[in-house]
Amino acid sequence: MSNDKEIGVGVISLGWMGRLHTRSYKAMSELFPELGAKVRLVVACDPIEETQRLAVEVLGFEKAVADYQEVLSDPDVDVVSICSPNFLHCEIAVAAAKAGKPFWIEKPMGVNATESREIAQTAAQAGLNTAVGFNYRHTPAIEQARQLIAEGKLGRITNVRCWLIADYASSPLGPYTWRYDREKAGAGVVGDLMSHGADLVQYILRDRISAVSALSDTFIKERPIPTKAGVGHSGWEVSDEKKEVGNEDYVAMMVRFDSGVVGTLESSRVSVGPRAEYVVEVYGTKGSVRWNFEHLNDLEVCIGQDNGDIHGYVRSMANPHYPHFSRFQPGAGTSMGFDDMKAVECYQFLSGVLTGKQIAPSVADGWSAAEIDQATVASAADGQWHEVAKVSGATTFDK
Repeated sequence: MSNDKEIGVGVISLGWMGRLHTRSYKAMSELFPELGAKVRLVVACDPIEETQRLAVEVLGFEKAVADYQEVLSDPDVDVVSICSPNFLHCEIAVAAAKAGKPFWIEKPMGVNATESREIAQTAAQAGLNTAVGFNYRHTPAIEQARQLIAEGKLGRITNVRCWLIADYASSPLGPYTWRYDREKAGAGVVGDLMSHGADLVQYILRDRISAVSALSDTFIKERPIPTKAGVGHSGWEVSDEKKEVGNEDYVAMMVRFDSGVVGTLESSRVSVGPRAEYVVEVYGTKGSVRWNFEHLNDLEVCIGQDNGDIHGYVRSMANPHYPHFSRFQPGAGTSMGFDDMKAVECYQFLSGVLTGKQIAPSVADGWSAAEIDQATVASAADGQWHEVAKVSGATTFDK
């Protein structure tokens, strides 16, 4: 560190997620004052000149550059956020590790398990603290559900259901971007959404997915080539020329966990109706819990079987008794949002860097999700059950 009271930050790529990382860093002094360190926005990296100007004039970075190597070589940069498209993750993360810079990287870490393994092992060899963008873990209702399960309130866990159904790619007129290119994105909805679901169920159960059986399909076979780039999923302009989509729109999986728990997972990026219906249900011999991201402040809980005529779910609203809730809102009924989960993740990352403890989702967790993705893609191709390879390193889903 530059000193024990300041953390110099470099952010690589200022799309939607890079800007969200930036807002999260800015929020630390207010939301997590116990961090005890001033966060300094040293440098942003983006190839677009207009975005570089925005970085300095609007977002508050001291400077902006086009080459990420300038971020990694800057002596004032203590930590790095890697928010670039998937196909650049491995190159940048490995370079950051070799430069000795702890990094916070978005998922999927690489376009496949091989790249994710390289990232994880290089970071481990360098002894770096890391974070991976599995932000749904940090929802207070999810943390509360995890605690109920760990305390045995649901009894012996029998099965889990998880689905991540979204509509961001539901229009056939949506632009062909790197997300639909297998070489640049790797798998489609498996890596983009289902990796979140796989990590989430492993985290909430503290249990590893050990085998999968899957099927997948591509429902929108081609997309128009863009003429103007946007940010995230919006602001794009397209031509009449089209290109064939190279990865899947939909996946369904049966899974087994190390403990013997079984489950089903499903994901789509082309649904019409659900906007971001990300749901986890966990069932046990004494009860169950349900959570839906579209109502992220609510946890549905059913414990026991002896409530007579009123047996069923209780809607528990997130409140100051839930982890981290009171940092954002004063009481139940006042909602937290997506950005708040990234602020928690930012705190975990910086706290880990300062203390030397791996607190945030780690690169080993990112590698674990990538191995599930790889087994899923292989199973969808041959119709067989596939074992999920174990990973080395400091996973945090099982802590």
